[in-house]
Amino acid sequence: MGWLLFGVVGFLIFMAIAIYNRLVKLRMASQGAWADVDVQLKRRHNLVANLVETVKGYTSHEQDTLEKVIQARNQAVAIGSATGSAGGAKQAGIAESMLTGTLRQLFALSESYPDLKASTQFQDLQQALQQLEDAIQNARRYYNAVVRDYNTRIQSIPDVFVARVGGFTEREFFELQDEEERAVPQVEFGTGS
Repeated sequence: MGWLLFGVVGFLIFMAIAIYNRLVKLRMASQGAWADVDVQLKRRHNLVANLVETVKGYTSHEQDTLEKVIQARNQAVAIGSATGSAGGAKQAGIAESMLTGTLRQLFALSESYPDLKASTQFQDLQQALQQLEDAIQNARRYYNAVVRDYNTRIQSIPDVFVARVGGFTEREFFELQDEEERAVPQVEFGTGS
């Protein structure tokens, strides 16, 4: 009887250690995935600064739009610096959505300035920003997938018991805050003549 009890206790300890290690692995993966998102966002912030400087050279009386972009960029940088971890994913999502909105205004502004629109430097920055947006989207998807797996594990039995004792807490998803980005595009077919 003693050996059986010893075997059961040993098995439970082994399972607790295995679960704990699996949770640590997922937590580290989520932190690594957030670091990838953070790197892409920093690259975006640097590119936006270059883009604003390029636009300034072509538009002398569009200061309001440029100031909004600069303010949104600075806010996104400040939130990214302050959070420094996946714990601020929600705040970062809000700030990045605001920056995206002001960038739309900036690109709409370029339509009014043919010299700016034709500038190879502006076109290169615009293309680099589009590629960067794709990289951010991929990093965000990966981060959210890892967070989903992590959050599911810490809420599932038997992992939930080890998670509570081990201090594992849920992580926030990095979600879009801009309703335009979430909305399904509307397709309208003309009747034709």
